[in-house]
Amino acid sequence: MTSHPTALTPTALTPTAALLTAAGVAVALLAACSPASEADVDAGADASAEDSTEQAAPQVLEDSSRLDEVLDAGSLAVCTTGDYPPFTELDEETGEYTGIDVDMARDLADHLAVEVEWVQTTWDDLMDDYLAQCDIAVGGISINTARSEQVFFSAPLMEDGKTPITRCENVDDYRTIEQINDPDVTSIMPSGGTNEIFAQEHYPDGDLVTHDNLTIFDQIVDGEADVMTTDRSEVLWIAHEYDELCAVNPDEPFDYFEKAYMLPRGDTVMKHYVDQWLTMALNDGTYEEITEPWFGDDVDL
Repeated sequence: MTSHPTALTPTALTPTAALLTAAGVAVALLAACSPASEADVDAGADASAEDSTEQAAPQVLEDSSRLDEVLDAGSLAVCTTGDYPPFTELDEETGEYTGIDVDMARDLADHLAVEVEWVQTTWDDLMDDYLAQCDIAVGGISINTARSEQVFFSAPLMEDGKTPITRCENVDDYRTIEQINDPDVTSIMPSGGTNEIFAQEHYPDGDLVTHDNLTIFDQIVDGEADVMTTDRSEVLWIAHEYDELCAVNPDEPFDYFEKAYMLPRGDTVMKHYVDQWLTMALNDGTYEEITEPWFGDDVDL
């Protein structure tokens, strides 16, 4: 059953109460019709002026961003190592950069309507060079907590993890960290990056050697090294490029991380812009079009 509010019954007023009520109504009507005092008018005018000022005040922008500096300068300073294909590679003869992240940096610059100013760095000097000279750093850079203490990272481009690559006939010999962490196993890696950090941490008993990243896989092909533990994305590309080399555990990497671009720490305006651009590139076919020539269309990054 639905309940209803109890109806209120009007109460008859006594003659005195009726007079008081009538008087009160008359006073209220007079007050409503009487002109406002000068003080009331001034107060009302001040309030209106304040409201008008609040509505007309321009929006206060955040503190200046690196984004503003890039737009004012007309150039985007991009740090990259140039030694980590398929993400970044420098042709020493022509001075031209190629790679997935190189093309992505150019696309970002196109959206900003600015020129790219390339700053070559190394994995050993990446952070120092970035902080001193660059607006963004690209080229297969992994997100980790040590780097995150000094920079912001963009939204991630891909998930990744460390996994071995070796000569195809030796795949079963290097499926585990325990197999690789052996004095008789030579692990090769470039100096200064996360590959060296991973090897030092997980293969303390192994034979660890460093080599330049552009010809490092030739060392494995030639038998100068046994195995390299590197990012799954690089392993898949190398296995695509070298008939002699095979990925060991590409779908079961030893760890997990993401790849992204380095940005100025604390600059939320710059990060917001880059993240919005990345969202579009990852969903409108731009990123897929850039990566396809390097991996083919059958590799799931």
